[in-house]
Amino acid sequence: MEKEYEVYVPVHYNDGTPIEPRKIESIGERLLRQFGGLTYFPQENQGVWKMGGVTFRDKIVLFRVLTDKPKRAEQFLRKLKADLKRELKQEQILIVSREVGKV
Repeated sequence: MEKEYEVYVPVHYNDGTPIEPRKIESIGERLLRQFGGLTYFPQENQGVWKMGGVTFRDKIVLFRVLTDKPKRAEQFLRKLKADLKRELKQEQILIVSREVGKV
């Protein structure tokens, strides 16, 4: 069984200024080096969530990767998440995992 991971990447810093396209490209390059392939969804999607009494909205793009080595993938993704939180000045970066089967 393989695992699929989606990395939700904001396209704006928390102050509203756009994240430089080169930084987003760099994320794809890192994922490609680690996983040997990826799917990139460049169309902006909107994320909405509540924390306390405040509603937050963010525009995001998605990167998706597949692997049959989930332990190694999760080590890499934990580090990537910490790096992206720092580099993109975010409180959180969402990475979703799920088991997948191929047809």
